[in-house]
Amino acid sequence: MLLISGDRNQNSECRERHMEAVLKNLVSTVELLAVAAHSGSVKQWNEQTLCRAFHWAKYCEHIHSRFHKNSSIRGLMEKQLHIVNQNLQEAVPGYSRVSFSDLPCCQHLLLVGLLNNPKLPSSIMKILFDKNMPVNVMDNEYGDVTGFCSHILQCKSACKVLRPLSSFSSVGADAEVQGEMLIKRLDALLGQGNDLHQAEEFLCSVQQLFEGAAQHFCLVIATALLTTEDSAAQTASQGFLLNWLQNQHNVLQQMCFKLPSTLLKDLLKRHPKFRDAYYRELKKCASKMEYSVHDGDWVQTGTTLAVSFKKLAELLLDFFEACPSLKASTEDELNALKVSDGDFDVSGLSVWGDLLSELSK
Repeated sequence: MLLISGDRNQNSECRERHMEAVLKNLVSTVELLAVAAHSGSVKQWNEQTLCRAFHWAKYCEHIHSRFHKNSSIRGLMEKQLHIVNQNLQEAVPGYSRVSFSDLPCCQHLLLVGLLNNPKLPSSIMKILFDKNMPVNVMDNEYGDVTGFCSHILQCKSACKVLRPLSSFSSVGADAEVQGEMLIKRLDALLGQGNDLHQAEEFLCSVQQLFEGAAQHFCLVIATALLTTEDSAAQTASQGFLLNWLQNQHNVLQQMCFKLPSTLLKDLLKRHPKFRDAYYRELKKCASKMEYSVHDGDWVQTGTTLAVSFKKLAELLLDFFEACPSLKASTEDELNALKVSDGDFDVSGLSVWGDLLSELSK
């Protein structure tokens, strides 16, 4: 009997020690989330630090899964969360409480916190935005951090795919998620003052990640510009992104000539600055066209991005459909350019005259 009693006491002590360790790890992880979102110490983070952070976030998801139906243990964890939240709210300005129901999405909270922290170095951003997910996501103690982050992106992308078809965007789920992340990161960087260097550096690093995938990068930029959260921070970020785009001629060209028609029209309606840049690109494209007697059509010269005359006319029609109030003034300008070419009503003599003829059809 004494042996049985001793075993019971020993088991009870083991359970208590185990529970103490769980609660201690829970507190440490919540504090980690606060550091990730609000502390300048993330400047010193490297890939290993990031791996460990996502490991502990995943640990919290695991303990929620294991104990959420155990009312007594859940009560202890909720009490511990209340204490740590209270301490962090007093110590960290802008801290948001973490509840027991938040634990299943702890990795997502960590990722969002990092994106909103303007002190996060570009080296970590490159890892977070890396589009190349490893073939096998490691599930050991410290797996590949790109795998963790790409997995979160995939989960969010899947949620987008599973939304009702009527609300599904034309950019694709991956680009939509990445565009939303990009604009949130710009919100965080630009919210720190007038130093634009960090935001420019961030956009350049993201552009490098999409080298060789220009079409997808354009979809990401378009999504960022069409994100509809109504806030002053987002308006400033989209304005900054549009200004940045003016100096990235290759990206701007790709967006004007390669984006789907429906997406282009949305951008033209939403952003006058993009609308002006779009129309300038169309005029520039037309001005570089020469009439080929052999082909019986206008062809582009001196450019690496080949656009047919028919495609150019379609893009102008998109412009008129998106901005009907500008149709008359645009046609007047095209007619003036035709007059400057001699005002001949003969095909092949003025690209402006032939464009007007094509549009009138």
